[in-house]
Amino acid sequence: MKQKITWLGHGSWLMETVRGTKIYVDPWINDNPACPYSLDDIKEADIVCVTHGHNDHLGDAIELVKKTGATLVTLPDIAAYCSKYGIPYDQNGGAVHTGGSVVVKDVRIHAVFALHYSDIWGEENKKDSSVLMPGSGCCGFVIIPNEGRSVYFAGDTGVFGDMKLISRLYKPYISVIPIGDKYTMGIREASVAAEFLNSKYIIPGHYNTFPSNMADTDEFIKLVSQTAPATEVVILNSGGSFEVE
Repeated sequence: MKQKITWLGHGSWLMETVRGTKIYVDPWINDNPACPYSLDDIKEADIVCVTHGHNDHLGDAIELVKKTGATLVTLPDIAAYCSKYGIPYDQNGGAVHTGGSVVVKDVRIHAVFALHYSDIWGEENKKDSSVLMPGSGCCGFVIIPNEGRSVYFAGDTGVFGDMKLISRLYKPYISVIPIGDKYTMGIREASVAAEFLNSKYIIPGHYNTFPSNMADTDEFIKLVSQTAPATEVVILNSGGSFEVE
């Protein structure tokens, strides 16, 4: 089996390892207008990673973990929140803070800094959009499988200088970064992130979901060719996959 990354629309992703481990990152499925699947379509998940508590990232994580028995990997404040809804805190050792890492099945998952902030827009928010639960944490994840290539999922972030440190420490072969602007970095900032990360491949996400986060991918490719000429931009359609060499 080949390592594979599938875009589930907006900021949601599925990574499958060579050994077949299924890792969902920020699984916003049912209410995601860009996702071609429903939660009913997902039968298996081994790990569910949540970068922060906004509703388009926490999304359907709680239901997906309970449905599949997957390990929830997320920041402590989000893990504590999810314990209110039937997922024991740090179950299978999945609670992790920025700078730390956990090993689940055949991967090590590093929680890294993200330039973003968030309360928790959880189950209460689904019933009443004015209800937010206290939070603060946001992160990205570098997922390093025992076999295969390291992948950096930046989550929601602006560009920051310590992306160079992420590159130095973890050498992500693939970086998955947002380009939609407004709530994350746009294509200009993301092209600088590509320079800092020095990955073989960049896969953009978190764009073209709503009128407020449209992005010109042709222009992004052009900018990256100038800032990081050794990096190849991979453009996916929602539901499309990239098989890792």
